[in-house]
Amino acid sequence: MHPIRVSIPSFRSENSSAEKGFTVFKIDVLVNGRLHSVEKRYSEFHALHKMLKKSIKPPEIPSKHVRNWVPKVLEQRRQGLELYLQTVIMENEVLPKIFLDFLNIRHFPSVPKTESCGSFDTESVESSKLSHQPVMVYLRDPYLLPSAHDAFSNVVIEGVVHGVFYPDLQPRSQLRENSRNDVTAFFAGRKSVPAFW
Repeated sequence: MHPIRVSIPSFRSENSSAEKGFTVFKIDVLVNGRLHSVEKRYSEFHALHKMLKKSIKPPEIPSKHVRNWVPKVLEQRRQGLELYLQTVIMENEVLPKIFLDFLNIRHFPSVPKTESCGSFDTESVESSKLSHQPVMVYLRDPYLLPSAHDAFSNVVIEGVVHGVFYPDLQPRSQLRENSRNDVTAFFAGRKSVPAFW
């Protein structure tokens, strides 16, 4: 289920001197616990419906022509438009970008109804994908030791790794000298030291 909830709690009539009066519907949009409102005229709903028909099969929209503008008729239109928006959300796993823009929703991940809240749909429609680009990409893990074929080894990383994981390990030159002394001491009690040493 989408983390979007919509309702149209109210409407108001506007009178303009340039054109005849019209009705504005207030849409409350709840996305991931955040509420915002947008106001739309019926003509904007109708334009949305035309655009949605190009990408999905939207539900029926309430009739464009209303015989009279009495409150009871406008209330029926409000309920019809609310049901229209809710049906688009419920019937579509991936919401078209035009629909998200209509509701003024930005940066919304497309989550199919059948998936858990923690996963995102990677095969969504191109128009509903976010346009974020990675800022920095590593070609390999920067915290690993350099590979054996690197011309210069990283002495600092090597020292830290040896210090953390092998605190009793002595440097190679010191280790070689101590080994020689141990072998010499071992053979000191004998009359001859082996030729390899």
